[in-house]
Amino acid sequence: MISISTKYSKNQDFRAILTNKKSNLSSIKSIIDLNAARELKDKAAKNKKGFTFVSQISKSKFNNIFFFNVDEKKPEYIYQSLGGQIVSEAINLKKVSIEILIDTLPDKIKNDISIIQNILIGAFSKNYSFNDYKIEKKSKNILNFKLICSNKNYISKCIKYAKCINEGVSETRNLVTTPPNILNPKNFANQISKLKSTGLKIEILDEKKLKSLGMNALLGVGQGSQNKSYVAIMKWNGKSKNSKPLCFVGKGVCFDTGGISLKPARFMEEMKYDMAGAGTVTGLMKTLALRKAKVNAIGVVGLVENMPDGNAQRPGDVVKSYSGKTIEIFNTDAEGRLVLADLLTYTEKRFEPRFIINLATLTGAIIISLGNEYAGLFSNNDQLAERINKVGYKDNEKAWRLPLDKQFDQLIDSQIADVQNINYSGGAGSITAAQFLQRFILKKTPWAHLDIAGMAWTKKNTKTIPVGATGYGVKLLNRLVEEYYE
Repeated sequence: MISISTKYSKNQDFRAILTNKKSNLSSIKSIIDLNAARELKDKAAKNKKGFTFVSQISKSKFNNIFFFNVDEKKPEYIYQSLGGQIVSEAINLKKVSIEILIDTLPDKIKNDISIIQNILIGAFSKNYSFNDYKIEKKSKNILNFKLICSNKNYISKCIKYAKCINEGVSETRNLVTTPPNILNPKNFANQISKLKSTGLKIEILDEKKLKSLGMNALLGVGQGSQNKSYVAIMKWNGKSKNSKPLCFVGKGVCFDTGGISLKPARFMEEMKYDMAGAGTVTGLMKTLALRKAKVNAIGVVGLVENMPDGNAQRPGDVVKSYSGKTIEIFNTDAEGRLVLADLLTYTEKRFEPRFIINLATLTGAIIISLGNEYAGLFSNNDQLAERINKVGYKDNEKAWRLPLDKQFDQLIDSQIADVQNINYSGGAGSITAAQFLQRFILKKTPWAHLDIAGMAWTKKNTKTIPVGATGYGVKLLNRLVEEYYE
């Protein structure tokens, strides 16, 4: 819950006072001695850690007054970190509500919509929880927020935008966190269908339709599962019909055992988030719809389950993809690229987009290369790659570009088919996976591939994200759309 007021409460036990070295603090003299307040403001401004706090002030009339320094001209993610830090301190003190004083900032900062929006985005993000399967369920909103500001209309706009971002990120997190026995391909498709309420147009392609289209690469991945495969298409029309759409494609392997090329048992439970690419596309489309983005956008996700049944795809099989190209299956655990192969060609042919960006938890090799700090970025278009790289630093959802080169193609040339699905000679695992995908872009459409295997889940708390699903990519791609295509 979030509310706005022009006056602070007398009985609030957690206050976050946003200040700057130029702040005039006379408006809070009824809360704290002004000399003490100015001293604490200056200490916060000089703290080398950036946004800090001082708690339990003996001279104050109330407990738990925190000063958070807000500098000008910082990257947007720094302000998001500030919002996350406010929530962290309240959680540490086991408080259930936060009062954030905004009028204590100088006008130049207070009226900078980007700063306030990003503080709220970070606070909402850190406030996320997933308790759907606990007996004692807590509210999804751990904390209640009360914003103190004289300009209610301005703050309302900031809240509305931050909520649109948070709704999309939370949608992704919820999907990625949901257990795989619950979020099978059918139920994932059902969840997407519910997004009609946001204004999205939803189209679900079932197995009968996929077979008639010739999506045999995608269907081959799911043929060992009792759960049928689907493709879900989400459309947002925020511009004229003549405007080419932006297309986002997601890998949605709801659970990945590796198939016949079975994965080790240890950590296999983590393979429930092998659908994070599809989760990100779904969350992004929700955000674009909620904020009524002035763009035409289409999200396409392939929803399958990779299981080692007696009917499962075998190493050595050859399948004919939607593009007409044949693929030799060397390893059934290199399944995500098979799903994407059909989706990329289908999306390019049917929608003739301005660009295609696909997201996938595609390779463990990208984690070896980039850890949990950057997604792997591959692209056939320098301008698109540069834009993704640039906006990634603004929300701290970074992507590092790796090379594509014809020389790598030799590593995935098959002796009996057009291409094989892995490089068996060793090395360049993430690059050869991207080279594989690029073969299914047939009309030179600007395309980028984001390998998010190291970014979809975090095993440690960050400044804005609790342990678990990160929602990586929603903010990144929303900003890309907003800054370059609207």
